Amino acid sequence: MNSLLEQLKQFSTVVADTGDIDAIRCYEPEDATTNPSLILKAVQSGKYDALLEQILAGLSPSIPREHLVEEVCDRLIVAMGTRILEEVPGRVSTEVNARLSFDREGSLAKARKLVRLYEMAGVSRDRILIKLAATWEGIQAAEILESEGIQCNLTLIFSFAQARACAEAGVYLISPFVGRILDWHRKAQPERSFEPAEEPGVLSVQRIYEYFRQHQYPTVVMGASFRNTGEILALSGCDRLTISPALLEELASQHGNLDRVLKHEQKVEQRPEPLKEEEFRWQLNEDAMATEKLAEGIRGFEHDQRLLEDILTDRIQAAMLSAAQIV
Repeated sequence: MNSLLEQLKQFSTVVADTGDIDAIRCYEPEDATTNPSLILKAVQSGKYDALLEQILAGLSPSIPREHLVEEVCDRLIVAMGTRILEEVPGRVSTEVNARLSFDREGSLAKARKLVRLYEMAGVSRDRILIKLAATWEGIQAAEILESEGIQCNLTLIFSFAQARACAEAGVYLISPFVGRILDWHRKAQPERSFEPAEEPGVLSVQRIYEYFRQHQYPTVVMGASFRNTGEILALSGCDRLTISPALLEELASQHGNLDRVLKHEQKVEQRPEPLKEEEFRWQLNEDAMATEKLAEGIRGFEHDQRLLEDILTDRIQAAMLSAAQIV
């Protein structure tokens, strides 16, 4: 009998939620996703040291010193994405800096730069997804990028309003979070236990999936942020599922019969008028869980981005000192 992972691949596209090349090679996902936290972990592992040294050696002396860290960071995440694409047949998601989450123009500039760096490395844009936080500004930036042929992955989705606004903006893919929603409800109701199929995060993804099918939105739904394999199996049939190496390992070692849970059986309904900005902001504001987890997620990614930049600052200074000693 095939493992649960192999059976799951029959119903959903499996995506590796990691920058670990060894894990990606082991579990053979279709795509891979990265974020500042995963990039930081990968850099700390030392497995990308040679790549980082190559980037540092190739820096132009004309780059202003105040822009060096940002430049190295951009080149590093693109180089890592390019390396990951050697292991997956599909796409890699590369995230725009979280501190730009409320800056539409800044997000656009950064996304275009990342795509340009990928293209300079020989990677076509049809193998890239630009990740943006699903704030109003992030969604508006994604709508413009999609019109330019740059497809996007809107992340940190905790509310139906976020998902709906993304679909109405023509976003290619969204990443509704499952486990972080469960975290919030466990904290709010510590006395309550949740079966995986009844978890609020699982039900949220199911609702989004059904709504998109009912209204024929082509936006891909990719469940993310899982805490256990039960959540994943409860979403079998979702368009895509991005899964950490630890949970991929569990699924690969487990056996049993797996059925498709999410199906395309809903009747088609007429689409409503798109959400206006004030409607989006009000609906998000009314959802305490989504408001708190979105803000927390952005802060968390920015925290890890700063840690990554601290590491890069030290490496740049060491490289400059070494070069000065050689001269």
